[in-house]
Amino acid sequence: MSSSHDPVAVTGLGLVTSAGIGTDASWRGVLAGEGTARTDPALDGVSVNMSCRVDDFDADALLGRKASRRLDRFVQLAVVAAREAVVDAGLDPQNWNGPRVGVVLGCGMGGAHTWEQQHKRFLSSGADKVSPMLIPMLVPNMAAGQLAMEFGALGPNLVTATACASGATAIGVARDLLRSGACDVVLAGGTEAGLTPLSIAGFAQMGALSRRVDDPAVASRPFDIGRDGFVAGEAAGVLVLERTADAAARGQRPRAMLAGYGASADGHHITAPDPTGQGAARAMRAALEDSGLAPSDITHVNAHGTSTPLNDVAEARTIQSVVGEQASVTSTKGVTGHSLGAAGAIEAAFTVLAVQHGLVPPTANLDSQDPEITVDIVAKAPREQRIEAAMSDSFGFGGQNAVLVVTAA
Repeated sequence: MSSSHDPVAVTGLGLVTSAGIGTDASWRGVLAGEGTARTDPALDGVSVNMSCRVDDFDADALLGRKASRRLDRFVQLAVVAAREAVVDAGLDPQNWNGPRVGVVLGCGMGGAHTWEQQHKRFLSSGADKVSPMLIPMLVPNMAAGQLAMEFGALGPNLVTATACASGATAIGVARDLLRSGACDVVLAGGTEAGLTPLSIAGFAQMGALSRRVDDPAVASRPFDIGRDGFVAGEAAGVLVLERTADAAARGQRPRAMLAGYGASADGHHITAPDPTGQGAARAMRAALEDSGLAPSDITHVNAHGTSTPLNDVAEARTIQSVVGEQASVTSTKGVTGHSLGAAGAIEAAFTVLAVQHGLVPPTANLDSQDPEITVDIVAKAPREQRIEAAMSDSFGFGGQNAVLVVTAA
C-alpha cells in the first residue's frame, strides 16, 4: 500500500476528440486554437443545431462492422481511445495479470443515440420491433464492461457519473485503487456521445448552450466578454495509471505523474455553480493537500472553462483565491466544446501533455477577456512554459466538483 502523498504514473494516453482522432492529432488541434464547432445535420430541427462532433470517426473500419453495430457510439469512442492508451503505455494485455487490472470510466449520459433511435422505432412500429440490444447498448456501465472484455481487465470495473466532472472523478477513483493496492494497472478516463436531437434540445431549453449558430466555430469562447453558453461535444479519453515503482520496474517512463485528487459538492443548485466558489475551492484545496504541494507550486491550470457566463467568472475567482496569480490558465473547451462526462478525462490528458511538453494550449476565441476575470488566460497562441505542477478542474451539474493535480515525471 502506498503512502498518502505517493503520486501514480501516467504511462499511456488515448484520445478521440473533435480536435482529432488520436493523442497526437488532438494535441495538435488544441495547440492550433481553432474552434471545431460546426453546423450539425443530425441536429436539424433543434434551435441550436451545432456541435463539436468527432469527424471522420469510422466505427466499422476501426472496430469491425459486427462489433460497431453492437456498441453505442459512447462505447465505440472509449474502445478506440483505450486501445491507443494501452499501446502507448507499452503494455500487452496478453501478458498482464487480468484480475489486477481495473477499469474506471466516467460517463454522464450513456447510450443516448441508441435510446432515441429505439424510442422512434417503438413509436413507429411497436414494442415487438425494439432491438434486444437496447439495454446492453444504452446502460452507462457498458463502456467499462466492454473494456474488460476487450483487454481481459478483470479487476474492479466501474463507471462514475458526476455529470461533467465524471471523467475527472474516474481518474481520482482509479488513483485510489492503485494506492490501496487493489490494482496494479487501471485504465481510467471518460467517454460521452450525447449529440442527439433530444439531448441537445434539453440543454438548449435550459439556456445552457451558445446561440451563435450563425458562426459556430467561434461560439465556444471561454472567459470572453461575449460568451453566451457552451457548445456540446463528444469525446473519449483514457489514461493508463500505474504505481511509479511498477512503471520503473518495467522500464516505462511516465508522461507525467498524477499527484493529487480532491472532490466536493456545492450543495447549492441543480445546474448553476455556487457563485462564491466555496465548493470548487474545497476540491482544489483537497487536491493540493493530497499532493503535498503548496498553492504557489501550481503554475498552470486547465480550467473547466465552459464558456457560460456564471461558470467562468466563478471559476476564475476561485482559481485566483486558491492558487494565486502565478498560474497560467487555459480552457481547451474553446476548441473541443464541452464533452460532458468525457471532459474531465480529455482535459486531464491535455494537462499531462502540457506538463510533458512545456506548452500551454491557447483558449480559442478569446478576443476580449471579461474584465471581471483577472487571472492569466493564455490566448491566441500556445505559450512555452516549464510546468512542474498543474491543476485540472472539472465541475458538474448538481454541484459536483473534481480536481486533479499533475506533476512532471
